[in-house]
Amino acid sequence: MKFLVTGGCGFIGSHAIDRLLARGDEVVAFDDLSTGRLSNLAHHEGHPRLEIVVDDICDASALESHAASCDAILHLAAAVGVRLIMERPVQTIVTNVRGTEVVLEAASHHRRPIFVASTSEVYGKLMDHDEIDLLREDGDWRLGPTTRRRWAYACSKALDEFLALAYVDEHRLPAVIGRFFNTVGPRQTGRYGMVLPKFARAAILGEPMAVHGDGRQSRCFTHVDDSVQAMLALVDSAIAGVREVIGGVFNIGSSSEVSMLELAERVKAAAGSPSLIELVPYDQVYGAGFEDMRRRTPDLARIHGAVGWQPQHGLESIITDVLEDQRRRIARGD
Repeated sequence: MKFLVTGGCGFIGSHAIDRLLARGDEVVAFDDLSTGRLSNLAHHEGHPRLEIVVDDICDASALESHAASCDAILHLAAAVGVRLIMERPVQTIVTNVRGTEVVLEAASHHRRPIFVASTSEVYGKLMDHDEIDLLREDGDWRLGPTTRRRWAYACSKALDEFLALAYVDEHRLPAVIGRFFNTVGPRQTGRYGMVLPKFARAAILGEPMAVHGDGRQSRCFTHVDDSVQAMLALVDSAIAGVREVIGGVFNIGSSSEVSMLELAERVKAAAGSPSLIELVPYDQVYGAGFEDMRRRTPDLARIHGAVGWQPQHGLESIITDVLEDQRRRIARGD
């Protein structure tokens, strides 16, 4: 088959393309390179089944012809990362909302099955205020006020979900939504606030490792290879017309929690690093009034029941892969 991958030069997108090419598919990687990098696909240079298009997904005319030539779409293009959200709120909202609208219009017009990437951010602070052990796809969400820029990304991605599901209901578009929970691995950069590559780089260089807040907030980390496997299983099911998948929303993550302070300690130990771990108040990093969530742990029963998926990589192997990737980056001056 031939896939259109928006955000194809990004972290998850480039790994998805690796997997698609390896199994014999053709790919059009569509990316404006605002956060994606051509170097993420450099190892495929000259590949006869890969086309790279540098353009903006908000440009409907540019996207249209490529959607028409492909059999299915992986929509991964988005403004991501807490720092980017705080520094460029307009870009975040416009890219996520208008860009998804354009992609869904093209998918619907040409009747192309589509995977729409969403995020665990849409749950907001739900686990902080309610007696909830796991976040379920059909559960409520709880965001902070609109005056707190922190929640703009979550709201924009929730609107993407609403729009995709509206296309399913109104136009019978074979769409499926995946909510990623802290996907990490090689090629991810800490440039926009991604915590694990930031910890890894600092540990390798012997620099202070900054843990925000009190460090007791926890997350669940998923290796990018596992996330890609889940995404392709879902989109392949949508292509096949599996009713239990089309119009579904699925958590993609790990249920193994780790606090940020423990994560820093484990990265430091794995790197054999002399780095000091420092607690840094949120307001020193993101400004006054920044809000974060204490826990974010997915219920994985729905995706396991639908496509039999569960993560294969534990945190130890994830840390090892990220450290190796950061060592390569540092060695080449990246």
